[in-house]
Amino acid sequence: MGKVFLLLTVATAVGLGWVYYNFFGDLEPPKLPDYYWGPKSKAGQKEDTTIRPFKINIDEKILTDLKNRLKLEASPEGSRLTPPLEGIGFQYGFNTNFLKKVQDHWLNKYDWRAREKLLNKYPQFKTTINGIELHFQHIKYTGTKKYKNTRPLLMLHGWPGSFVEFQKSIPSLLEPKDSDINFELIVPSLPGYGFSEGSHKPGLGPVEMTQTFVKLMKRLGHEKFYVQGGDWGSVIATEMSAIYPENVVALHINMAMSWHPRTFLRELYVSIYPELFMEKEDVKKLYPLKPIIYKLLEETGYFHIQVSKPDTIGNVLSNTPTGLAAYILEKFSTWTDIEWRTKEDGGLGGTYYDMNELLDNIMVYWVTNSITTSVRLYSEGFAKRTFSSGLNQVPVKVPAGCMNTPNELFNGHTEYFLQDKFHNLLSFSRPSKGGHFPAFEVPDIFTKDVVQFFNLIERNTTVTFGTTKSKKL
Repeated sequence: MGKVFLLLTVATAVGLGWVYYNFFGDLEPPKLPDYYWGPKSKAGQKEDTTIRPFKINIDEKILTDLKNRLKLEASPEGSRLTPPLEGIGFQYGFNTNFLKKVQDHWLNKYDWRAREKLLNKYPQFKTTINGIELHFQHIKYTGTKKYKNTRPLLMLHGWPGSFVEFQKSIPSLLEPKDSDINFELIVPSLPGYGFSEGSHKPGLGPVEMTQTFVKLMKRLGHEKFYVQGGDWGSVIATEMSAIYPENVVALHINMAMSWHPRTFLRELYVSIYPELFMEKEDVKKLYPLKPIIYKLLEETGYFHIQVSKPDTIGNVLSNTPTGLAAYILEKFSTWTDIEWRTKEDGGLGGTYYDMNELLDNIMVYWVTNSITTSVRLYSEGFAKRTFSSGLNQVPVKVPAGCMNTPNELFNGHTEYFLQDKFHNLLSFSRPSKGGHFPAFEVPDIFTKDVVQFFNLIERNTTVTFGTTKSKKL
């Protein structure tokens, strides 16, 4: 009997160990194959690795077509907008009273050629990586102020944003105040977004994009670099840091999340008595859970259709500029501050944004006809292969910093919940303002946070951009 009990004990221990390792343990980074996302007809051909200067110069025919569509959609004969319910702001979606004002501004006040000139202010380029053309800004400091070091910083946007999001933040990163370092900025358009070509076959998700951007940085001469990201950019930056720790020196993200299985265990036992594990201000954000769940259900309808049927919604929006504006601008309202839902203008009338800036972002989608290829990222990012890859169990070991803005809609993972994914979380800042698009909304607060974090890395980490060794802070 004693031997049987011993065997059962050993077998149980081994079984539990196996379960823990496979379902809750940390895994090693995968080795990604060398992908090809170009057309089948060009597969196997030698890739053009040249870096080609690029300037935005939209064909006049595209602009004329846009104006004609807007004229029709804004005219009494062509308009099919339904008036909003009485006393309603954005609670039912985009308020059509304000949408008419957006139409009027776009049609009669917005000057694309002037805005195009502004977007061409900083150097832009294209290069072919993994079979598709990638668009990016590459901005080097040309001023006279002296810094100890200039560090390469890759900046990654998300949806429904674009490289436009970062334009107001660029000057303060090129020439930051109270900083030992400044930055050489590489600001790409994600594949399928704006002026970057989309994939010609299924499979190009955030994990696969990590390879694209590491190749880009190496092509620009940077074996090691810093990375910053928000929204999908946060996901890509996180997984890039997990898969390529030999290239990413440190990462800074807004909208940090952990999908590590151990995080879900934390969420279970923390919910019993959250004050025991987290700061009071974090507890207030996350509990009680019921209103948080309701808020996410109200605000994530877009997510389900883009994961399951991206081409359906994409092709609808590709044919109506007014519809595209409503769909995208609604996110800039509620994702900036969910309380703006009660306002007729959704808070877009000048609190953080200028209407020209918001239309710049929409124009990037319209003139490139990239809304469909952009929303496909949701389908690829939440495909079965992504969840079965085990990457959620691969920790980020490089130094990491999170900017936890107060109005971030997807704010469920506070510092305590990030520890399983981020083993070296050196900074968890809580700025006083900002939502989902801090570089666009509050560029001063955003750049200050970015600069402070990377200065923290420089002061407390041995950084040579050949090797990096963390010190205990």
